[in-house]
Amino acid sequence: METTKSKELTELYFNRTAADYDNSHDGKFVRCMYQEILDRAGSIKGNHILDLGCGNGNVIELLKSRREADYYGLDLSEKMIEEAEKRFQGQVHLAVGDAEGLPYENNTFDLIICNASFHHYTHPEKAVEEIKRVLKPGGTLILGDPTLPGRLLTKILSFFLKYSNSGDAKIWHKKDITKLFEHHGFAVEKWNYINHHSFMFNAVLSSSR
Repeated sequence: METTKSKELTELYFNRTAADYDNSHDGKFVRCMYQEILDRAGSIKGNHILDLGCGNGNVIELLKSRREADYYGLDLSEKMIEEAEKRFQGQVHLAVGDAEGLPYENNTFDLIICNASFHHYTHPEKAVEEIKRVLKPGGTLILGDPTLPGRLLTKILSFFLKYSNSGDAKIWHKKDITKLFEHHGFAVEKWNYINHHSFMFNAVLSSSR
């Protein structure tokens, strides 16, 4: 029941902020992460790229200006996808969907980007399994998310998220999210704190699965 409520809150929150997302609190929060994504993505080969939790398409637009590829974007918010559709006019494969049940074939993507979205996932184990399924062997996930200094603070904030109206499910500490991905066959690399309240890392899927 709580997980359904969290997803509904996430969808409602981003539907409500979609039209003016870039000027919203969340839109301003993620700006500092864009350059880091571009720098990391530039060294990763492959022509099939998914932005998981793509919002209005900001990250895809930046990537498209740097490299030619077959771009996909998925978001839980219908209104966010509508904003992205206005931007790309059919040039990107966009869909409304859930990270826990990705609408893609196995071994589809060379690169997946998940920026400021993972902390909304109510069943993170299932989401990681889906990411693993649709990534090609040896493929890379670039993941950025909010955090707080210290494991205790992240646990305290996560406890109070149930009172949030934006659908946040969990704030992740480095040890916990690293353990999660390593358990599912990823090698976590290039961990970096963007500032005191966000991080980013690469998770490379084993070529042998």
